[in-house]
Amino acid sequence: MKNIFDLSLLEWRLAGYAPFGWSFMKSMEIGADSAAEIPAVKANVPGSVQGALLAAKILPDWNMGMNAKECEWVENRHWIYETCLPDKWMKGRKDGICRLRCMGLDYSGWVFLNGEEVGTFKNSMVPHSFDFTKALKDSGNILRIIFDCPPRWLGQFGYTSRMTEWKPRFNYTWDWQPRLLQIGIWDELFLECVERHGNISSFRCQPDYDLLKKCGVLKCHGKIEDAKGCRLRISLLGGKRKLAVKEFDPKALARGIKLGDLDVSPWQTNGAGDHPLYTLKVELFDSKKKIIDERIQRVGFKHVEWTQCRGAPKKADPWICNVNGKAIFLQGVDWTPILPNFADVKQDDYRKQLEIYRDLGFNVLRVWGGAVLEKECFYDLCDEFGILVWQEFPMSSSGTENWPPEDPRAMDELVEIARSYIERRQNHASLLLWCGGNELQGDLEGNKKGTGKPVTLSHPLMKKWKKLIDEMDPGRRFLPSSSSGPRFCASEKDFGKGLHWDVHGPWNCGGDPEKEWKDYWKSDDSLFRSELGCPGTSPIDIIKKYSDGLPVMPPSMDNPLWRRTMWWVQMPQFLKEHNREPRNIEEYVEWSLEHQRHSLEIAVRACKDRFPGIGGTIIWMGRDAFPCMANTSIFDFYGRPKPAALAVGKIFREPVK
Repeated sequence: MKNIFDLSLLEWRLAGYAPFGWSFMKSMEIGADSAAEIPAVKANVPGSVQGALLAAKILPDWNMGMNAKECEWVENRHWIYETCLPDKWMKGRKDGICRLRCMGLDYSGWVFLNGEEVGTFKNSMVPHSFDFTKALKDSGNILRIIFDCPPRWLGQFGYTSRMTEWKPRFNYTWDWQPRLLQIGIWDELFLECVERHGNISSFRCQPDYDLLKKCGVLKCHGKIEDAKGCRLRISLLGGKRKLAVKEFDPKALARGIKLGDLDVSPWQTNGAGDHPLYTLKVELFDSKKKIIDERIQRVGFKHVEWTQCRGAPKKADPWICNVNGKAIFLQGVDWTPILPNFADVKQDDYRKQLEIYRDLGFNVLRVWGGAVLEKECFYDLCDEFGILVWQEFPMSSSGTENWPPEDPRAMDELVEIARSYIERRQNHASLLLWCGGNELQGDLEGNKKGTGKPVTLSHPLMKKWKKLIDEMDPGRRFLPSSSSGPRFCASEKDFGKGLHWDVHGPWNCGGDPEKEWKDYWKSDDSLFRSELGCPGTSPIDIIKKYSDGLPVMPPSMDNPLWRRTMWWVQMPQFLKEHNREPRNIEEYVEWSLEHQRHSLEIAVRACKDRFPGIGGTIIWMGRDAFPCMANTSIFDFYGRPKPAALAVGKIFREPVK
């Protein structure tokens, strides 16, 4: 039988070193090592280096004032996480195989067991596995995970085609985030001890719903090692009901197993019905009926078809999403990490935020390509709440040039990242589609010769991704980029020409919402809007608290606090409307939040009223990960809805006309 031990339950310590200063340490515990520049402190796993240092009062709170700059030294050190594996875990393990399974390491480094290097890692986007079998002792096993210095620059500006380090880019600064390069163990970590005979090394499934027969369909694939004399049992459970129990030769799993005529109810989106979920259990047992390995997943059954919008050009992509035969107006926000140190985000943090989204009528979240595949609990909660997930691969625009890599090595690595994403998340009822990334467009000349046209399937990387999805997740939609189609943005001068399919923007109402903004949305001919927004300040309590005593006036580029997220300063617009500067910060905040509310209310109302002429709208962005003075977020740093979120939610909860 496979035994899995959760390493998050152990006591961990963290110490910092000048690069490679730890290499003289060999077998000494970090708590007694005089070579450590930062002596050992308590650490959580999962957890970030920055979070542990903040808790130990070694780092200042980077959210306060200009403190983020004082935290940048962390990325110039090597960091060691250390724990002792309990002796009781090792009993009876001599004849088996023990592996360390790391679901998320950010970003690169080494793994040592008892002073012996057992492997290296590089890549925040995929799990890593290390064979401990030969290095294990009967007792006193010391595990060290050592993190190297991260790459110097992967941030918002640069050349997308040259981005070949697979670490979350938003941490390097974005227009809503100062530089805070997370380092650490960001997802689950466990020790897996298995018998040498019989092991489910991989498993994935693809649920669907047959609309004609009104039943569920389930396709299963995977790999089983050393399965001689074993049998495989697949069970689908609905509470205490056994909906299907079938046995197979284990070799059948590699070819693919299909279960049909499943007596299940369809999974509906938020606001359209219930979201029933079922337990899928896969068991490998030997000739004596002893269970030697198993996998358990939660699944829901839905069927998605895409059809053309009313009045769309004949060759346009389809943008009406039909879930279980019913056309759904897709409405939600672009999801970015809750915190820059997302390793420290707990399941309750996800639940609290997603419950608000559910209650406001959101039915889709676009998981943005500048970050990372979210933790499993995020998708579990979306399954539970009926919220669809538009999942992007880790690729984003860079301003100077936005063209995806064509380097063979980089493309091969990105294919493996996509393969890992599919294997880990394919079973989720909430998963709607796969997307190549955020705002991939133009050409290798930095758009100087290009038109800003979104990348298409003609790009070699997109061809590889499309082929992979057709093989592993057939029937699931793949988009090369968000936005997609002939144009990146929708321009008023081109309305009526059939050029605006899935578009981004606008992100600012530069004047009176009742004038040019309203006229823009009355004339809109886009088929989908996967990103639109309008800036607004944080609430006054956040501004006052996190300014850390620094002056909050004037709210302009002359003030370092406001210059941190420079794109969203609205002072010129306030001056234009009032012909004077704001009397105080309270007046400015009240005006800004009302302006955001009014502008987004007009935009979202216009889009929803046009359905099915348009398939949906997704707002950039959901929640602040940093207490920005101003941003396009409609939820603040505490996760509270701004007035714009409440206004948009009211529209989202209304039935389509």
